[in-house]
Amino acid sequence: MANPTLREEVFNSLDNRGDSLSVEKSMTETGTLLKTLVLGGLLTLSAAYTWYLVNSGFADKAFLLGNIGFIGGFIIALFICWGPKNKYLCLTAPIYALLEGLMLGGYSAALNAIYPGIVSQAVIGTMMTIFAMYIVYATKIIKVTDTFLKTVLIATMAVAGIYILQLFLSLFHITIPHLFSNSLIGIGFSAVVCIIAAFNLLVDFEFINRFKGMAPSYMEWYGAFSLMVTIVWLYLEILRLLAKISSRR
Repeated sequence: MANPTLREEVFNSLDNRGDSLSVEKSMTETGTLLKTLVLGGLLTLSAAYTWYLVNSGFADKAFLLGNIGFIGGFIIALFICWGPKNKYLCLTAPIYALLEGLMLGGYSAALNAIYPGIVSQAVIGTMMTIFAMYIVYATKIIKVTDTFLKTVLIATMAVAGIYILQLFLSLFHITIPHLFSNSLIGIGFSAVVCIIAAFNLLVDFEFINRFKGMAPSYMEWYGAFSLMVTIVWLYLEILRLLAKISSRR
């Protein structure tokens, strides 16, 4: 599947310690949604703090916390994805949200200082995309078939490969031509990546729906974490797209 945090193996390899799942103990869509809202609230709180630091003249502190959030969030995300899936997800998932918020707040404030209003536009765009993708999924306007899953997986891996390559090249002060600039090609690339990120939401919805009632209730935290990974990615890509467009004005 496209989102590596929602690999089917994650659910199939769960150890329920011999306990049969009851309706009360199993993963539900409502439970996953509520936990996603909790993670979103925590992320917003920590993002508001580093945003405040930047706008209050403590940009250096915000930059430090942002780096801690980026590195720490990445490490925690890897642990959640590849580590044991148990009841402690209710602790690790919120920690991930708080760390990501530290990174997003400072980064967003810095861009908003250059392009006033860009963050509110990105937030609205992200929320509208989430709502639109849920409607598309619920009404089956786009059917999430195995072919669709594989296509999104390939596209997501291609984008990840480009970003990893650019990260490596940046060590030698080299940039991939056009893709990360405000040229029409760069804007087009960002638009395509936004679409791929949006399609990942459909994949998230499908796998959460597919495994509801089959996984233990603490996996609602894992489903919420997975959605947050996609939402954060989508927000960042929309923010970058808007920044490229704004820089041409």
